Amino acid sequence: MSDAVAIVGGGPAGSYVATELARAGRHVVLMDEKLAWEKPCGGGITHKALAQYPFLRDERVERNWVDRCELTSPSGQRVCFPLGQPIAIFSRRVLNGFLLERAKTAGAKLVQSRVTSIQGSAGAWQLQSTSGLMGAAYLVLAAGARNPFRSQFSLQFSPSDLMATAGYYVPGNSSCMQLQFLQGLHGYIWIFPRSDHFSAGICGRMGRMSTAELRRLLEKTLSAAGLHFSRAKFYSHVLPALSSSALRHSRVSGPGWAMVGDAAGLVDPITGEGLYYALRSAELLTSALLEDAPEAYSYLLEQHVLAELEMAARVANRFFTGEWMGEAVPEMMVHYTQTSEHFRQLMCDLFAGSQGYRDLRQRLYRTLPSIAAESAVRALGLRRDRSPMPSELRSAS
Repeated sequence: MSDAVAIVGGGPAGSYVATELARAGRHVVLMDEKLAWEKPCGGGITHKALAQYPFLRDERVERNWVDRCELTSPSGQRVCFPLGQPIAIFSRRVLNGFLLERAKTAGAKLVQSRVTSIQGSAGAWQLQSTSGLMGAAYLVLAAGARNPFRSQFSLQFSPSDLMATAGYYVPGNSSCMQLQFLQGLHGYIWIFPRSDHFSAGICGRMGRMSTAELRRLLEKTLSAAGLHFSRAKFYSHVLPALSSSALRHSRVSGPGWAMVGDAAGLVDPITGEGLYYALRSAELLTSALLEDAPEAYSYLLEQHVLAELEMAARVANRFFTGEWMGEAVPEMMVHYTQTSEHFRQLMCDLFAGSQGYRDLRQRLYRTLPSIAAESAVRALGLRRDRSPMPSELRSAS
């Protein structure tokens, strides 16, 4: 009987678990069909994640730092503002390769192979793959939202708990990332500058728009922005965006097994951010395993991750389709980012990861008078700016 920990999936969550367990002297085998590969997402790592996992900030690995963000509302209103803390944008192929190399250096065994079946139970798992049969004492599922083995251990994600993504890799570089909201889209368009190209994509709730419709919306936006994609590589993927009920009732662990990252549905249903939650869930699972208390993982996840994601899930529909003060929420968000320093600081904190959802309402209520006053002053200033040009200036011009 093998004492190995078998990890199925070589993304950030699986790689992190492999690294930390191997460093502690555990026998770890990580299996992935592709190992380092490109994934259709922005690849942004927030300041919060960089502070918690400083190797992502300090190690010499290819990344691009962005210090500005441009938001575009459904009506076309725009605001560009400096981020309080820069965000690191990684190519997922580079990031995954870097994390896998850390796992290998720590002593984990990496196997490029596709797992085709999993049988057995705690302490006696049997994994059949394209490279043969392997036994393991503990099983970690880290193979993403379309994990083919999820139904053996928990409920499959329903279409309403998923987001479809589509996009292109477009040549270019910048230090500004762009997010655009569209009328009727439960999602957004992103243009994230990596070190030598843009990751330009769109995400939307599955069942509301087809991938073809999402692609057309994205292409229209890219054309308007002057970005040439005719020869760019197209991609599509699926992200979990779970409801609060699904987050609460979906099993993430059991006797001899656990899920981490996207496989467990741990993605922010508003922003689509999954990298922080992949690493955090991996860290929590590793902590439980090294304490020889794997059953503690679910409790740790509830305390440190799920409460925040459940709050995001409760407000996601209202964020994309609701109204605030008679206007669509994204419209008002862009407006107040333009007109209020207090609101702009709130947005910076959200992008940095230092402002969570659970106390967001209290902060909004506390600062709303200042936000309203700043917006009123700005509006009056804009009216003065738009006053008729004096005759002497008109003649001089």
